[in-house]
Amino acid sequence: MVKISDLGPLSQLIIEKSNNFLQQVGMSDKYIILGRTLILLIIIILLSLALWWMSRVIMITVLHHLAGKSKTKWDDYLVEKRFFAAIAHLVPLLFMDSFIKLVFIDYPKISTFFLKTADIAIIFVILIAIIRFLSTFEKILSEKSSLKDKPIQSYFQLTKILVSGFMIILGLSIASGQSPLYFLTSLGAATAILLLVFKDTILGFVGSIQLAANDMVRIGDWITMEKYGADGDVIEITLATVKVQNFDKTITTIPTYSFISDSFKNWRGMEQSEGRRIKRSISIEMNSIKFCSAHMLNELEKIEYLTNYIQEKEKEIEKYNKENNVKKEFLLNGRHQTNIGLYREYIKQYLKHNPHINQNMTLMVRQLSPTPNGVPIEIYCFSKIKEWTIYENIVADIFDHLFSATTYFDLVIYEQPSGKDLTDFANKITKRN
Repeated sequence: MVKISDLGPLSQLIIEKSNNFLQQVGMSDKYIILGRTLILLIIIILLSLALWWMSRVIMITVLHHLAGKSKTKWDDYLVEKRFFAAIAHLVPLLFMDSFIKLVFIDYPKISTFFLKTADIAIIFVILIAIIRFLSTFEKILSEKSSLKDKPIQSYFQLTKILVSGFMIILGLSIASGQSPLYFLTSLGAATAILLLVFKDTILGFVGSIQLAANDMVRIGDWITMEKYGADGDVIEITLATVKVQNFDKTITTIPTYSFISDSFKNWRGMEQSEGRRIKRSISIEMNSIKFCSAHMLNELEKIEYLTNYIQEKEKEIEKYNKENNVKKEFLLNGRHQTNIGLYREYIKQYLKHNPHINQNMTLMVRQLSPTPNGVPIEIYCFSKIKEWTIYENIVADIFDHLFSATTYFDLVIYEQPSGKDLTDFANKITKRN
């Protein structure tokens, strides 16, 4: 129990003056202690409210005005996160904490209760101020160009969790009167429960650390994760989740640890390269493939991209056939050019002369293994322009041209019969019969 003699000179003077005042107004000695406590409590409450109002005026009005005039951004962010508003609550709480013993000096149990309540309130306000300061610091770092693609938010979320945990332990220590080490020791026994409760947070933290350390995902990366239906740009990386804005403007939220445990495709390599891959094939009907006649060669020789090739190839074939005494009466004897071979060469030359194709990267036109759907002629090259809409237009223009060009080579593009094809065929059979 605190005695009056244990208080400071100012506190002793206040109690003495209060007692004298109550005696002068005629209050009996029986109620002097209660009356003094009520008077001091009212005075402390009024002074605390006055200090709270003054601190808000200084912290919010004055400091906010000064922050608005300064050229720096960090003070503007402190205002935006309401950091000064949190600090303003500390002044009256600290004042009340200092004078609670004086008010309830004759009521030790009540004094202890209000002291603990005030201390817990101070810890809570400090925690809010720290969290708001960390949020401000996070925003400042996230705007730096060198850190924009880093999971800054994950690290600050972890820091906030650790700070909150420490403050909660400190509050419990004050409320129970036990040492903080007591609660830290108790946490060891509750590790299994904590691991279960904070499983996602722990996995998310491990995942975010691995993502950052291995540079697997950055904010702004275009990723595809079929398991979660995600196909778009990463807009946020937090401790527990990664948000992806799909191209249809929907948002997919994916657990951070899934990027470690599951497979996904990151298109960053394509965006940083010199071109975007075009890999598509045209299926040619096998029955339309044939050797080129002299008339066909004369016609195809008029195509600028094939003129030199056909002339040089014909000289090479003629030399070979002559050296091997090939009988030209039968086409299977010796070597001859085919319409599909010339078509492949035409595609190659067409792509080489296309200004949208990167000639410094792989450019290949190849024939794949025959399938029930025909013989695939695959185009493998890279577009200089990687922007999605323009890229798709380039691909469409290339294949529009190549589809149309097949008729000049007497080639037929394979397509499965439609309902109309079957109807026309049935009508022809009916007319014949």
